[in-house]
Amino acid sequence: MGVVVGLTLLLGIMLCAFALPAIHTGAHGITLGVAGPQDAVDKVRALDGFDVREYSSADEARTAIEQRKIYGALIVGDDNIEIMTASAASAQAAQVIGQAGPPLALRMKKGWTITDVRPFPADDPRGAGLSGGALPLALGGWIAAILIMQLIATTRNRLLAVFAFAVVGGLALTAIIQFGFGTLDGNYLLTSLAAMLGISATAMGVLGLRELLGGVGIGIAAVLLILLGNPLSGLSSAPEMLPSPWGQIGQLLPPGATGALLRGVGLFDGHGTTHALVVLICWLVVGLGFYFLGLRRAAAKAGSPAPAA
Repeated sequence: MGVVVGLTLLLGIMLCAFALPAIHTGAHGITLGVAGPQDAVDKVRALDGFDVREYSSADEARTAIEQRKIYGALIVGDDNIEIMTASAASAQAAQVIGQAGPPLALRMKKGWTITDVRPFPADDPRGAGLSGGALPLALGGWIAAILIMQLIATTRNRLLAVFAFAVVGGLALTAIIQFGFGTLDGNYLLTSLAAMLGISATAMGVLGLRELLGGVGIGIAAVLLILLGNPLSGLSSAPEMLPSPWGQIGQLLPPGATGALLRGVGLFDGHGTTHALVVLICWLVVGLGFYFLGLRRAAAKAGSPAPAA
């Protein structure tokens, strides 16, 4: 009965983890630029669900969109409002911004036009290939780390296997998304490097937790990567579309950070990738630290010297 109750609770937690973020998806601080007269700026600031930032011109707002500082902008002219979006940054955020502009234009008795400043490539206009990559990445890194621990005995070969898997897997994953799905159109090698960092950080994080904490570490990794990392990654929407602070938490986990890095490198020439780079490097370094700490502790118990880091 204890096993049955425990499994039922786990099933309920999984259901909530995957369903609740989708149910509560909406505008929760989407960054929106505005340029125009002050009275128009004030009306835009009154819109709910947006973090409004003022710009002096349409060109300045467009540059901010291209550099991933904002998701879109409303450019208020004398007779027209230009609604700028970037579906490649987030198709759902672009849709929300596109729906917010026309009612405002009607209240101000103006016309409106919608401009997609940075769309996805034509082969995958909704970016499904990118949004669908969170779970395979989380599961792939988790499964790879477990298999490496089971099949490879020495520390040196385990680390070589992790980084070899990151290189080959990164090249393959990027090729599938870019050339198979047509989701990305940036530099293939640079985007592959981003995928390699994400895979190595994920696998090394699991490997470190497993070596340090044993079976408990595997469970913690599964919770962080699959139960939390996948639904909170924001790949299918945007971190700002999830209720606070869940969107921010998702960007601190490998699936969300890797997705943001791939989006920035593969679609926006590397803009907006600093946070994701820092997060993934931290996971990689901490995973390595946990791994060697676990080895040192095991060696101390056995009375033999630990392998040199």
